[in-house]
Amino acid sequence: MNDATTSAPARPVLDVWCELQCPDCHAALDDLRALRERYGDRLEIRLRHFPLPKHPRAHAAAQAAEEAIEQGQGWPYIEAVLARTEELGKRGDQLLLEVADELGMDAEELDTALIDGRHLLIVDADQAEGKAIGVTGTPTYVIGGERLDGGKSQEGLRARIEEIADRLLAGES
Repeated sequence: MNDATTSAPARPVLDVWCELQCPDCHAALDDLRALRERYGDRLEIRLRHFPLPKHPRAHAAAQAAEEAIEQGQGWPYIEAVLARTEELGKRGDQLLLEVADELGMDAEELDTALIDGRHLLIVDADQAEGKAIGVTGTPTYVIGGERLDGGKSQEGLRARIEEIADRLLAGES
């Protein structure tokens, strides 16, 4: 076995600090879809959890999203819940389970995950990291060491993310 393997350059990472009860995060979905379509596997888009105290269902939704990722339905689940942020505020866990069922997930396992808290550490670690780097609202994007706040306005953010991603993909710093 030869240890002198050449590894492909790391692809750029876009961290999206999001919460699934946030109307602004719902509004950002079109930009995220466009970025995934434009870059495909050349850009890693990672959901990072940042449940806000003003949205009481967001913490459970973040845990449910982690279970969806475990079940191979991460982005479809995230998008489906974000599309129903207002309903999530009213129906809570019932909506989370309903969305899982609609996507063919194991809703009973998702329910168990919410009860046993198996994904709490991931959600809490994301939130702590977000606070440490200055995230105060959602959505907030971090790419190439630059933080972009989408909580006030999404205006121009996708273009800025594309500019940074293109620069990183070209090997510039």
